[in-house]
Amino acid sequence: MTKIPMEYAIGVDIGGTNTKCGIVNRRGEVLQYEQLSTPEYETAEAFVDALCVRLHLMIEKVGGPEHIKGIGVGAPNGNYYTGTIEYAPNLRWQGVIPLADMVSEKTGLPTALTNDANAAAVGEMQYGAAKGMRDFITITLGTGVGSGIVANGQLIYGHDGFAGELGHTIIRPGGRPHWSTKVAGSLEAYASATGVCLTAKEMLQENPGKESLLRKYNMDDLTSKNVFDCAMQGDEISQEVYKFTGQILGESLANFVMFSSPEAIILFGGLIKAGKLIFDPTIEHMERNLLPIFQNKVKVIKSDLHEADAAILGASALVWEMKPASHASL
Repeated sequence: MTKIPMEYAIGVDIGGTNTKCGIVNRRGEVLQYEQLSTPEYETAEAFVDALCVRLHLMIEKVGGPEHIKGIGVGAPNGNYYTGTIEYAPNLRWQGVIPLADMVSEKTGLPTALTNDANAAAVGEMQYGAAKGMRDFITITLGTGVGSGIVANGQLIYGHDGFAGELGHTIIRPGGRPHWSTKVAGSLEAYASATGVCLTAKEMLQENPGKESLLRKYNMDDLTSKNVFDCAMQGDEISQEVYKFTGQILGESLANFVMFSSPEAIILFGGLIKAGKLIFDPTIEHMERNLLPIFQNKVKVIKSDLHEADAAILGASALVWEMKPASHASL
């Protein structure tokens, strides 16, 4: 009897607001798609039940579980070694949740889990701009700053599964307090969409007599898109916001380059839609702060992954990386 090839992977992205899941082929095409509201479920058990109902529906549409190699999950505070979500601040289920085992038990499929930023790095290596690269760093510039570090072809997890939190490295000691961690001067406090808004508000307060298109917005409702729109219209303060943000990011990238000597740094997320406004100062300040042996060697490029599918693709890429007994649920 001919064995049916396991030609598809399932990717699940668990976010604080929505959970997205899809069936993906090896070319990175999302063939089936479902989503559900994450906070709607009071317990992790209820959430997994609802998720697996959707997974079963998708699996049947592609011919049954014999076609599925496994399930990859990207989640906040996800630990690859244990398959657990641990004390995630933006999920209502507290404590340590053995989510990979729960999903595997319900579906009968091997399940791997990691944090969402690490999943993005694996996705870039499998489907995106890092295809064929063995040393690179991904930085996601969204509401926060996520990151994944790949060295010698392997994602760096550290001894406990939580390595790679570059967004929480201190780039301005004693600087701006982070709104959640309260730690002063982290990269995320400056180079995220939230950080851009905070910088814009600070610059407006520091220059009370200076005209700016930003002043037409209620400061409590200001968004990074507002800053981008004003910058594109030539607003001086808005453009200064991007120059400053790029300086902070570039200085940080210089540190990261000298740590792991990557071939490329791949930027992803809403903030990179600003294009040259963010890329030019970032590259300038990265190169300015590198030792000569590192200068002009590292590409800073944008992700190839389609933003709407990227989280699912990143999670599904974990499946192709699966090795026997890589953690408890396999």
